[in-house]
Amino acid sequence: MTTASPTSVDSVPIPLDDDPGDGVLSGRYRALTLGIVSVVLVIAFEATAVNTAMPTAARQLNGLGLYAFAFSGYFTTTLFALVVSGQWCDRRGPLQPLFTGIAVFGVGLVVAGTAPGMWVFVAGRAIQGLGGGLVIVALYVVVGRAYPERLRPAVFAAFSSAWVLPSIIGPLVSGAITQHLGWRWVFLAVPVLILLPLAVMGPALTRSEREHPVARGADFDRRRTLLAAMAALGAGLLQYAGQRRDLIGLLPGIAGAALLVPAVLGLLPARTLRAGRGLPSVILLRGLAAGAFLGAEAFVPLMMTTERGLSPTLSGLTLTSGGLTWALGSWLQGRPGAERYREAMIRGGFVLTAVAIAGTTLVLVPAVPAWAAAVAWGVGGIGMGLTIASVSVLMMKLSAPEDAGANSAALQMSDALGNVLLTGLAGVMFAALGGGSLAAAHEGAGAAGSPGAFAAILLAMAGVALLGALLSGRVRARS
Repeated sequence: MTTASPTSVDSVPIPLDDDPGDGVLSGRYRALTLGIVSVVLVIAFEATAVNTAMPTAARQLNGLGLYAFAFSGYFTTTLFALVVSGQWCDRRGPLQPLFTGIAVFGVGLVVAGTAPGMWVFVAGRAIQGLGGGLVIVALYVVVGRAYPERLRPAVFAAFSSAWVLPSIIGPLVSGAITQHLGWRWVFLAVPVLILLPLAVMGPALTRSEREHPVARGADFDRRRTLLAAMAALGAGLLQYAGQRRDLIGLLPGIAGAALLVPAVLGLLPARTLRAGRGLPSVILLRGLAAGAFLGAEAFVPLMMTTERGLSPTLSGLTLTSGGLTWALGSWLQGRPGAERYREAMIRGGFVLTAVAIAGTTLVLVPAVPAWAAAVAWGVGGIGMGLTIASVSVLMMKLSAPEDAGANSAALQMSDALGNVLLTGLAGVMFAALGGGSLAAAHEGAGAAGSPGAFAAILLAMAGVALLGALLSGRVRARS
């Protein structure tokens, strides 16, 4: 459930003709609000549907060895798109990157849905990542430009709420389509759904652009764009090297590290990788939380289908509880009086996440009922809701007004990097421990070759979450 905040949100003008009586669904904002929420709904549905259909797609394409690439490839290109979209929005406004991103996202879905092999499928997912990165940043800029400050919290709340319904129906719909029509139709049907929000939002967004014209901004920051490209390429090379696990793989591995390390140091605040007190640790914890939870989540449906023999529908429903309780955790941390317990909520959220991820390994024991995974994932969702929202609140609290936009972008960059690196690590472990063997092409429990591969991944991600709990005390800046 990654979001992105552009660098321009905090500097945009409040509409001069704001009527205090207007709400987000008033006549002035209704079409724009419905269009924005529809885009988020489509992205959320795609994310939940892909998690459900991915195990079947990987098996039928004989590509379980590249399973993690289908997830990390998306986030790798998102790294680059986040930076490009933020600068594009500052220079030209959100209209161009938003509609370009939606089009690119649709193209990626078509490429993945028609892929003859796993590498083409991964390429389609990477194209989707480019489009998704452009879209999510542009949406936040639209909110900042088109809505007065008093209405923005309601719009952002709608963003989070838009994930609840797809979390419930996404696995059911995707599982039914995968079982009865084939996994390809899960990908090929989503581009059709994009047409509705475009039709609803297009005229309203065009009108908003006319009412609030964009002053021509500075040229693209070539250095920052280059660093983003280096980070994406470096992450991709490291993942490729990890999949090879031979002497030839050392070369792309060394090249990837040489590109990624300086890029990360240039894109994130100083002392982030050393967990410096205050803001650097806040930025770091966002990446640890997102990477640990989503790195584990990518493999849960595959584990449920191959080790417990569940259908695609039931394996996808395992994750539904996490989506619902994530919203609950976010709501709890925003209750009156919660601010004084911010640090404790971050630590407790990490602990709950670690317990949930580690607890999910219990379903590898045949005597444990399969629904135990859904219970565990529900616990993890509460932990993530507490942690992610609290980290975001602390980031804004520790940011000077003139730095809020840049720090928001750094927070999203850490989120994407955590997803790329930890999902990539999970993929390396999966391949190294025999998870991608050709035996996995056959249906049935135990088809992935070894439950040890799944246990190792989940316990490693739980360890990352525990590391986050240990570092949570460093979010408090020195007096």
